[in-house]
Amino acid sequence: MSFQLSPEQQAIRDAVREFADEEIRPVAAEYEADQRYPADLLAEAAKLDLVAPHVPEAYGGAEMDPISTLIVTEELWRADPGVGGSISAADFGTGMLVEYGDERQCEEWLPRITAGETPIATCISEPAHGSNVAGMETRAEKDGDEWILDGQKMWITNGSVADVAIIMAKTAPEKGHDGITAFLTPTDADGYEATRITNKLGIEAQDTAEIVIDDLRVPEQNVVGEVDRGFYQLMQFFASARADVAAQATGVSQAALEASVAYATEREQFDQPIAEFQAIRHKIAEMATNVEAARSLTYRAGSALKSGDDGHATRLASMAKLFASERAVDVTDEALQVHGGAGYVSDHPVERFYRDARITKIYDGTSEIQKTIIADQVL
Repeated sequence: MSFQLSPEQQAIRDAVREFADEEIRPVAAEYEADQRYPADLLAEAAKLDLVAPHVPEAYGGAEMDPISTLIVTEELWRADPGVGGSISAADFGTGMLVEYGDERQCEEWLPRITAGETPIATCISEPAHGSNVAGMETRAEKDGDEWILDGQKMWITNGSVADVAIIMAKTAPEKGHDGITAFLTPTDADGYEATRITNKLGIEAQDTAEIVIDDLRVPEQNVVGEVDRGFYQLMQFFASARADVAAQATGVSQAALEASVAYATEREQFDQPIAEFQAIRHKIAEMATNVEAARSLTYRAGSALKSGDDGHATRLASMAKLFASERAVDVTDEALQVHGGAGYVSDHPVERFYRDARITKIYDGTSEIQKTIIADQVL
């Protein structure tokens, strides 16, 4: 099955790469060192339709197809997982809003997100519940025409920088998966308190937060979709989210490969570039093969998403995430090895790529969860 890019998709890749090389790469180390969210670059990226590119044009998006959207993510992560990743993650929650939000909700928030004025946060994981979404302890109780939410969320992307969040909460705790609802709230509301997590291994420019929800009142009109159907609404978008993580992993792998090729060509030992040694050449050959295989599987997942084949998309997205994330850790590790001692310090970006790649094996479903999903699809 061929995945040669169309002229339009190649033009998208070229535009993202130009922006990434000119605007992100030169300053990425600074944002990393300062653990600074790149709000200014988010606004610049929005001018090129790189923020939430899948969102319909009616709400300011570019209405890109799934493969084009994956290309945007891949190229942003190729530039830098922390800064570029912040831009690609600004839309985490827009899929549910587009599909299940009413017109008022969409008109109020989607144009602001696509314009780069604010990212959106989706609050799912909790301190004691990550992969087990149905085990969440955040509760929502009806009080007249409002819902009162209480609980705690953990590892929330954009949690302390977003102006709006979707919070998943139990509205019928006794029903498990059948009792979860999605609530839309501005983050400046009383009862929403976010604390940024600053002791992460990598992606330090990206915002990750702990959220305390204390008597947060959400109007009934801010329920996203149907009451008690939030889990199923959420699951509908996990395939696209996992394909996106595969694109992230492919992007950072590509960056590590390019850095290794450049270093091996320039670095000399024993009066010749180290690229002349078979050991280095074989490492780079394996790295390049893994990157290309990850990209192919990621685009296959995107193609299945585009065709609307939900079952096939679920399987391929999990396969792509599993393979690309595992290989990203391998490729960045080998990139550090190619650099030797120089790769172990921040003078070269590969030590950052090595740390950043590791998260792709964890969020949006761990590698172990992906293996379970794949097995359920195959057996």
